Amino acid sequence: MSEKRQKKETPRRLPPLLRRAWYSLNQTFRHRIAHLGLTPDQYSILRWLHEGDARGLTQQTLTDLMASDPNTITSILRRMEKAVLLSRHPHETDRRARRVRLEAKGHRVFTEAFEIARKLQDETLAVLPESRRARFLGDLDAVAEACSAAANRKRPG
Repeated sequence: MSEKRQKKETPRRLPPLLRRAWYSLNQTFRHRIAHLGLTPDQYSILRWLHEGDARGLTQQTLTDLMASDPNTITSILRRMEKAVLLSRHPHETDRRARRVRLEAKGHRVFTEAFEIARKLQDETLAVLPESRRARFLGDLDAVAEACSAAANRKRPG
């Protein structure tokens, strides 16, 4: 049996397809932004800060948005602060919280990385007819929400 025919008969399963798509996209993006001294996670933090409240976002908000743990986010933020991409400040009403804000260098690096991300998205989605792209992204968002809801439900028994 030829490899092409065998591949056609292999059932499509969501986890390996999502993993393969994410891994390939993540690695490609990692290589394309390496000259900026950024990782994909750092880019995501810059994007959330750019799109968020002008006063900054709390570290907890970033942790939630990144679907990560607080120690990992704190470590990433330390490195980004050292690179002068962002700054952390005491929260104005919550003594336990810290607000994270973009610095001028963070804005500049984000703008350059955003253009790279936009081009990569356009390149990747070009495999779909233009008329299906928005629907695909909407469907993918629905799948991501369903996965998140499933993760937040308690296990039976």
